[in-house]
Amino acid sequence: MAPDPRVKSVGEIETAPLFDIVVDLNPRLNIGAGPFGQRILFGAAGGSFEGPKLHGEVLPGGGDWALFRPDGAMMLDVRLTLRTHDGALIHMTYGGRWVTPPDLRARMADPEGRHQIDPARYYFRTNPLFETGTPAYAWLNDIVSVGSGYLVEGGIAYRVSQVL
Repeated sequence: MAPDPRVKSVGEIETAPLFDIVVDLNPRLNIGAGPFGQRILFGAAGGSFEGPKLHGEVLPGGGDWALFRPDGAMMLDVRLTLRTHDGALIHMTYGGRWVTPPDLRARMADPEGRHQIDPARYYFRTNPLFETGTPAYAWLNDIVSVGSGYLVEGGIAYRVSQVL
């Protein structure tokens, strides 16, 4: 079969560092097994973010309404509020996937040691989007970003990059 002649070369996707973020988590709330899997709320207790163009704190009150599928993969549904060092508020949302190999799942269930597992052993990717009314950060309203997640003591962290 011949390739579709409408397909064009658009170049490779490039990224640039946006920020590193650490989100401290409250104790999880197990909402229970529903028709799509096990729903758990990982509530945000605070945190911080630091990057070349912006930095500040993660405000308490957001969280991840995670869905654990029957195959063990986790689907993320996250909403956070960021406050920059100069007082701007930014709404951050993202979905994503966290896939842990079956041989790691027991170690991941251990709250004392799971943050010591090498993040290269699992797949944890996100797609953050932003919304703000602050003119100095309005450029965030028009970008797409990607993140690589990993566990830290007391929470979760991501390296977030802007898609250029």
